[in-house]
Amino acid sequence: MSYVDRWRPLVQDGLLAVVMAVLVTAIVAATPGANALDVAGALAGSLALVAWRRAPLAALLVATVCMLGVGVHARPGPVVAYPVMVAVFTAVRAGHRLVGVLASAVFLGADLAVNLPRLDGSVRDLQSSTLLAGWFVAAGVAATVTRHRQAYLEEAEQRAAEAERTREQAALRRAGEERLRIARELHDSLTHSISVIKVQAGVAVHLARSRGEDVPSALLAIQEAGGDAMRELRATLEVLRDPGEAPASGLDRLGDLVERARSTGLPVTVTVSGARRELPADVDRAAYRIVQEALTNTSRHAGAATAEVRIDHANGALVVQVDDDGKADPDMAPVPGTGLLGMRERVAALGGRLRAEPRPEGGFTVRAELPLAEPS
Repeated sequence: MSYVDRWRPLVQDGLLAVVMAVLVTAIVAATPGANALDVAGALAGSLALVAWRRAPLAALLVATVCMLGVGVHARPGPVVAYPVMVAVFTAVRAGHRLVGVLASAVFLGADLAVNLPRLDGSVRDLQSSTLLAGWFVAAGVAATVTRHRQAYLEEAEQRAAEAERTREQAALRRAGEERLRIARELHDSLTHSISVIKVQAGVAVHLARSRGEDVPSALLAIQEAGGDAMRELRATLEVLRDPGEAPASGLDRLGDLVERARSTGLPVTVTVSGARRELPADVDRAAYRIVQEALTNTSRHAGAATAEVRIDHANGALVVQVDDDGKADPDMAPVPGTGLLGMRERVAALGGRLRAEPRPEGGFTVRAELPLAEPS
């Protein structure tokens, strides 16, 4: 709550009390027979309304006592009832219905007792007393309606909040069920296939070595990639089954990633600059995936090319750049595939920037700037 919002109710209550005090005091002061004590009582009873919102019972007590004294002595007319009616309204609205009824009865009874000898059958005087009683009844009814309306609004807000929580819980439950379904599908469809690839590659390596033959580097790369794929698939399944924090690949495995790329025939150089520091887990994971995807795309699409990986620990950001000198045409915009879209989503989620495009001198470049602070 701001400073203005905190003080606005007090200012409003003060204005109400001041306006009421000016009106009532002016009429009381102009009443024949009123003295300074009557004016002071009218002023005190009116200014008591400054507390009508925060201390309704105290405001009601002060207003009733002061205005009773002024009404009995000075008899200025119905104006002395105004502060009392406001105080009765707020007391009933706050839930003190019995107190409000009692204060109204005391004030009206005293007013009737004082003015009864003067009524002498005058229809006008009877109407005035009846009208004053009607005002108090109207104040009580209005306060009761206001209280019920406020209770209804609060109940509606609670129901809306409960409905929102129920929707969130249902959405989380559906998301959990969907994660489990995806985990089962991945396990049933991929785990077996990757296991077969890994086993078959291991058998081929074993047979080649048992025969004294040189094991092709591509076969070794398949065997190692199969093991890494199985490890990453298990980690992914763990995340799907339990959305808590799970270990994942980061730049600490950059050496293994580069060696696998080299074993497939792609020459790769790595340059790391800047002061190394502890990286946030999501930034570390995103940087690894960006390098992994960029090297994979280079192996698939660049032809006979070399790649250069640069990791720069800059101030407030981690810059990851992968360049190759392949056959990408600088005059043709790249067609965004699943890999590039995944990179953009990762970088955008971290509040960073990604540039993936052909280089003017030929080849392709991927540059990601990942902020190390929380995005604003």
